[in-house]
Amino acid sequence: MKFPTNYNCLIQNEFKALDHKIVPIRYEDRLDIMKWRNEQMYHLRQDKPLTEKSQDNYFNGIVAKLFDQEKPNQILFSYLKNGRCIGYGGLVHINWIDKNAEISFIMNTDLEENHFHFHWSTYLKMIESLAFEELGFHKLYVYAFDLRSHLYKVLLDSNYFRDAILKEHCSFDNKFIDVVIYSKLKS
Repeated sequence: MKFPTNYNCLIQNEFKALDHKIVPIRYEDRLDIMKWRNEQMYHLRQDKPLTEKSQDNYFNGIVAKLFDQEKPNQILFSYLKNGRCIGYGGLVHINWIDKNAEISFIMNTDLEENHFHFHWSTYLKMIESLAFEELGFHKLYVYAFDLRSHLYKVLLDSNYFRDAILKEHCSFDNKFIDVVIYSKLKS
């Protein structure tokens, strides 16, 4: 089976910022994505490590079907620098009626320590262009376990506001932690 390369719900399928771009999620990036997700499970809604088999099944059984849908519940992208995948994310939990979606993004784990702010802010510019300009959405939000306070600076610097705190909403390392939601409205 040939993996799809364009989303039918989009006119523009590629968004650029400097020497970075997001393109519809590529099948060839699935094992890198699996590796990063497994390394970063602590801040993801993922309860067990992914395997090559589970990742192949997810891409072939779930992701491939998103490309043909008029209103998919998620639109996923590979985040590239000079053609090489260094992260992935997209719009998830899309609400087409109320025109909002959650932003999802993870980068190569090796980039997190020294390049977190740069890659998050670069990615946000592109995903906002997609959501606000291409799709005409009204609101974007980031749902985050309260574990990475450095994420909040990126979001505030990108004109997001703290929309909600869900007190002791998730269990992490045998204790309950807050979930913080940052949002941005189309200006």
